[in-house]
Parts: sequence; structure tokens; C-alpha cells
Amino acid sequence: MSKKVADQVVEMLVKNNVKRIYAVTGDSLNELNDAVRRNGKIKWIHVRHEEVGAYAAAAEAELDDNSLACCAGSSGPGHVHLINGMYDAHRTGVPLLVIASTIHTTEFGVDYFQSTNTIKLFDDCSCYNQIAATPVQASRMLQSAIQHALHLKGVAVFGLPGDLAAEAAAESPTAMHNYRNKPLVRPNDEELAKLADMLNEGKKVTIFCGMGCDKAHNEVIALAGKLKAPIGYSFRAKMGMQYDNPYEVGMTGLLGLPSAFHAMHEADVLLLLGTDFPYANFIPTDKKIIQIDTRPERLGRRAKLDLGLCGDIKPTIATLLPLVNQKSDESFLFAQLALYEEVKKHQNTYVDDRGETDKISPEFVAHTINDLANDDAIFTVDTGMCCVWGARYLHGTGQRKLLGSFNHGSMANAMPMAIGAALSHPGRQVIALCGDGGLSMLLGDLATIKQYNLPIKLIVFNNRSLGMVKLEMEVAGLPDNETDMVNPDFALVAQAMGFTGVTVNEPEKVKQALQQAFMTDGPVLINVLTNPESLAMPPKVEWDQMKGYAVSMTKLILDGRMSEVLNMVKSNYKHLSEVI
Repeated sequence: MSKKVADQVVEMLVKNNVKRIYAVTGDSLNELNDAVRRNGKIKWIHVRHEEVGAYAAAAEAELDDNSLACCAGSSGPGHVHLINGMYDAHRTGVPLLVIASTIHTTEFGVDYFQSTNTIKLFDDCSCYNQIAATPVQASRMLQSAIQHALHLKGVAVFGLPGDLAAEAAAESPTAMHNYRNKPLVRPNDEELAKLADMLNEGKKVTIFCGMGCDKAHNEVIALAGKLKAPIGYSFRAKMGMQYDNPYEVGMTGLLGLPSAFHAMHEADVLLLLGTDFPYANFIPTDKKIIQIDTRPERLGRRAKLDLGLCGDIKPTIATLLPLVNQKSDESFLFAQLALYEEVKKHQNTYVDDRGETDKISPEFVAHTINDLANDDAIFTVDTGMCCVWGARYLHGTGQRKLLGSFNHGSMANAMPMAIGAALSHPGRQVIALCGDGGLSMLLGDLATIKQYNLPIKLIVFNNRSLGMVKLEMEVAGLPDNETDMVNPDFALVAQAMGFTGVTVNEPEKVKQALQQAFMTDGPVLINVLTNPESLAMPPKVEWDQMKGYAVSMTKLILDGRMSEVLNMVKSNYKHLSEVI
């Protein structure tokens, strides 16, 4: 039997070290599925929903130092389901190959059953997006897609019609090798001298780090030591910058802490390193701001800059360090570190107040997870309140990893990302912090976890509501409406799926339940009934937000919901007292 295009595709994936294809098989994907079976070097992961497959593959690519990962969707509805995970992967900047199989080429352009226009559909969430029509095109396009994904760090879409997958393969006349170059990129000497002059002249310098600093931990620490500069960081950068860092003052932004916000706004010079931090209202407007990033198109799009430079953070700082003067005045640094200590003490009050029956403090739960988790655990967090608790209570060790939908902000990402993490890192502890709303959206893929018996620990922060949406409405002066959720017993659902499920509704049982879960082989779901009234206040509360919150409380009272208002105030008196 001659080699089919589908066989050639699989061989090229194997050559590029792809270990898995996350997909739901069927119709136009069946030839590819059979080629995977016959090849035997790639595993077809049968997810229940293609969106889960896209998230899982993206998590695998991010964890494996931006190696190539793959997901697939069959013609029409199958590959349409991929799109949310594709957007997330593309905005995160991880190399993801998407095989979008389509209807037969003979049916193009006649509104055939399950037809879609993949070029239009995926154009906004990809760095490469083409569909092959001949065997020669197939090999050349797939090679180009792989190169785009790897080198541009984004999503590459390879459209593969079902009939083309069954045709005889043709050898490409062009190179089929990926040249994985890793050039050192840094500003030129003149630019570095100007940068050093600005840092040397600044009496109060604050450094804010993004994911671009992940491999430059020691260099950033050394620079901060010379400048006597506090270090803040974004959520994605937390695991890489928090550990062994005597200068850290935490995060800023919607999920952050007052200490980092204060350090950035009290500085004379703010140095942004490897970050595309999106919230401009948390960045000062009256300071000298310097930004360094590998992608120069990002420079200055969040704040007005006094200097914008292109470069990898590690070689840039390594070359910069000899040009920077050692500062002796530590007063600014010590003031920010002292404030950070006060902020951390304040955070502990939420941990000490563990809550009550059916209203367990989510801060206490997150803090306990952090204490019990392994030093090299992989965490995934759902968008919403779980992000807040993860941001504030999960600590970096230098070995831990933290994944979330930090750029796209999609619900339901934690459990799918945990699947990719567990499959690609079978020796690591994988813990997913799931919201009840997020888990509900893709609940069916609990069956995928059981099918492959993945030892994932799912901790459900079950506050019976869309907690973040509820808060958004309240600070906008709107009484929350249709944010409550009537949930199943998630522990029983897990048991029905075939793995361990436990519900915890008493604070004193949280630690024991988590300890048992972490010691249990195989998948475990812990359904924790958390306090639905727990708030997550940002590091700087605007007057309009407080006014809106007061207005919404008034509306609730007038609407006869006085008990809800009393519960809200009781649960968050610590937050409210610090901002009034």
C-alpha cells in the first residue's frame, strides 16, 4: 500500500516531536486517526469536546518550553469547537498546530453539509492559516505551518480535506527541516548606555516583570540589588519571579496587591521588563517609564515611554549590569518592602477567618492548597475568582508552574489545561483550581480524565454563583441578576465518572480532605462549598467603584434582599474597612 497523505502528516509530526493529537475523531478525520493508529508513535487523545483538546494541547506546549503541540477538529462543527482554545493559545504565544479537516474538495463552494470557510474562521487567531488541495501542497503547507508555529510562537492552522488525506502522498521539492535558531537579541551599545544613564539618574526605581523574565530570574535579582529597586510582577510571571527574591513586592493589576501598585506609583523610574501588562489604569502616567521587550511592536502600547528597547531580558540585563552604578540609598526599597509585609499580614486575616458551614473562606482553601502542594506542582486556575485566590495564595518555588487563561480570560480552562499537563508531565502533581461555573461548562471531559486515569486533583471552589461577574455588576452599581447557579453535587458527578469525589462543607475538614486527595492515586475531585459573598478587591479601589458598590447594595435593600446585603458586609468587612 502506497503512503497516504495522512501517513505523511503523521510522520512529519513524529519528526517534530509531537507526542499527542487531542481530538474527537469522525468523518474527515478518520484517515488521520487510522494513520496515527498504524504509526504507533503518536497517541490520539479522545477528548469529549474539541475546546478541551485545544486547551490541553496549548498547556502542553507552554509547559514543554514552547515545543510543538497538536489538536484537531473534523469538518464543520468539530473544528469550530476548537476556536476558543485557539484564541487563548495564540494570545498566550505558544506554538500550537491545529489540523482542521474539512469536507471533500469536490464539495467546496456549494454550501455542502458541514462546510465552513476555515480561512475566514481562523484568520484572527492564527499566525498561519491555509488549506491544502493537492498532495504536494499538503507536505509543503504542513511544513510551513510547523515553522510558523515554532518561530512566531502562535497558532498555525493546516486545513486538510478528508479526501486529500486518503490520496497518495507526494514528496515536497523544498526543505522539510525546521531550523530552530536561538539568536541573542539585545539593544545596541548606544541604547544600553542611554538605558544605564536613566537608571543611574533615578533615585527611586521600580522593576515590573512579565513572562519575558521567566528565564532571567538571577539577572533581574542582580539588577534590583544594584538599583535597590523593588520588584513587582504580572500573574504569568509570578512563578518565575517570586521565589528567592528579597526585593519582591507582589503583583499589581485587578488581581494584585496594594504594595506593587504603590511601588510603581512612588518610583521616579519604572522599568518594564518582558511584559505586555494590559491594564493601563494600573500604570503611572507621571513617571519616567522604560520598556524592554523582544517584540518591538508592543513597546509603548500600554503607557507613554521615555525609552523603548528591543531585546531578550536575560542577555540584555547581563550586558547592562556592568554599566549600572551600585546605589547605596535603600530607603525607597525598605519602605516598599515594609508595606508589602503589612499587606501580607492583612492577607493572613482572611486565612485565619476560615468561614463557617457551607461558607468556607476561599482564601483559606487556596492557602491550604499552597501549603500542601509539592514544590514542583503544576497549577491550573479558572478565570474569575479562582484566578484571584491563586494569584494571592499560590507561591512560587522555582519549580512550580501556573497556567491560566491570563490573556484571553476565558472560563472553563483549568480542567482542560490540567489534562494536557498531566499527559505531558506524568511524574508531576497537577492541581486544578476550578470554579463551579467553569467546570460546569465542560463537565463532560471528566470522562476523559477517567479514560486515561490521569491523577489530576480538581479542587472546585463552589460558591454557587458566577462570582467575578457578580462583583463586576456590583461595582458598576447594578444589583446582581442571574449570576446564581444551581449546581449538581460535583462529588457525586465525579463518582459517577469513576473516580474519587468528596464534598467538604466544614472549614475544619478542608486540610484533611486535601491531604487525602493529594495522597490518592488517580483522579480526585474535592467539591468545596465556599462563601459566595467573598469579594476580591483590586489593589486600588476607585471612588466610582465604591459608589457603584454602595448603589448596588441600596438597590438590593430596596428590592427586599436585605439578608444578602448583611451577609456581604459580614463577609467582607476587612476589605471594606481598608478602602472607606
